[in-house]
Amino acid sequence: MTALEQYFNEIRGKRVGVIGAGVSNLPLVSMLCAEDISVTVHDRKTAEALGVVYDDLAAHGAAFSLGEGYLDTLDEDIVFRTPGLHPNDPALERVRARGGEVTSEMELFFRVCPCRIIGITGSDGKTTTTTLTYEMLKHAGYTCHLGGNIGAPLLPEVPKMQPDDLAIVELSSFQLMGMRFSPDIAAITNLTPNHLDYHKDFAEYVQAKTSIYTHQKPGGRLVLNSDDRETRMLDILGDHRILTCSKRVKPENGVYLREGKIYIAEDGKDRELMPADEIRIPGAHNVSNVMMAAAIVQGLCEDDDITAVARTFGGVAHRIEFVRTVGGASYYNDSIASSPTRTIAGLSSFDQKVILIAGGYDKHIPYDVLGAPICAHVKALLLTGATAPKIRACTEQADAAEKPEIYDLPDLAAAVAKAHEIAKEGDIVLMSPASASFDCFQNFAERGDRFKELVRALPEA
Repeated sequence: MTALEQYFNEIRGKRVGVIGAGVSNLPLVSMLCAEDISVTVHDRKTAEALGVVYDDLAAHGAAFSLGEGYLDTLDEDIVFRTPGLHPNDPALERVRARGGEVTSEMELFFRVCPCRIIGITGSDGKTTTTTLTYEMLKHAGYTCHLGGNIGAPLLPEVPKMQPDDLAIVELSSFQLMGMRFSPDIAAITNLTPNHLDYHKDFAEYVQAKTSIYTHQKPGGRLVLNSDDRETRMLDILGDHRILTCSKRVKPENGVYLREGKIYIAEDGKDRELMPADEIRIPGAHNVSNVMMAAAIVQGLCEDDDITAVARTFGGVAHRIEFVRTVGGASYYNDSIASSPTRTIAGLSSFDQKVILIAGGYDKHIPYDVLGAPICAHVKALLLTGATAPKIRACTEQADAAEKPEIYDLPDLAAAVAKAHEIAKEGDIVLMSPASASFDCFQNFAERGDRFKELVRALPEA
């Protein structure tokens, strides 16, 4: 009997509540219904707003508690929370107070996954690092399963997974909060203020991120970026095999950069991996991402697998993704840049000043770090969304001799139109919002797709 089958047997006869009829929870509801387990879906949306999702889940046998009071009826024995609902929400505290269990789709995946799990988190670079890791392991011949915050839920894949497979999972702070399991190999790319509209403060955000390793078994691998101040200052308890990555310092075990070449350090011995300028995707931050991935796959891949991917990998969709050249100006989609540090990295990838489209949903994070880089790398700043005033303020207040011309636009369509109006031959137009997308879009991918659609519709002349 598999761990998943055993879990279903254990909870059969209990009532299960699933909060949120989003992408990650839909397969979970279907699987529970297929096992003849009583499931109630709690969602703020009405049946009409859920549309075909409601029809599909109802056809599977799910019950519903919908609308504004969707959490008032939360009285099931086991409750799966949506990542967007804080684990300490009063409704969940009431569940625990009466002896109910609060868990999540991701936690269940960790509990029943039959193969080794590689988990990657961080404020910046986690999507690229996760994808690089996946591609390197695939190149080495492993059967790999990619998912989590980066894409499709992995729980439905569990019945097909074999013990020798590898699951590569990108994990957000939302998913990690309250987790009682950690991956076999854990990595943190960096830690900068983010999602402070959700977390009560930066300390809680860091605590959520570090949950990725706190439940590791003795000897579990932990990969850290020692160039990042917050990551370097972590008070790590437990028996971990720690590998560090650095562009400045040679580690005892890990990956480092010296005189333009990447090296691997392992138990006192060093070997050259590759020249950093042979990495296909541009930007100093992507050198760090390749180094992180190289550390993660140590002992699983040959160096040739790592370098083959590094030299050919063209990048993740929505991460400095070339869209089109219009009238001699090149347009790039960096929609995944949902924080100031990500946008700073994107700006640093180009050797000329760009026309920057920025702004979006306000996560209540500081923007003061963005002012100087904008002045150094941007010739025209096109702002839209709730964070536009913050980005304008930090740019205007920056201590810089030259500052970009700033335009306030009502929406992304207007921003793209303005970029087309002012762009000249040889210019670069970069959509790198430094903000989340939730004010107008479901996620950064939808925002990026909309940007590409708008750019592709621009006339040549």
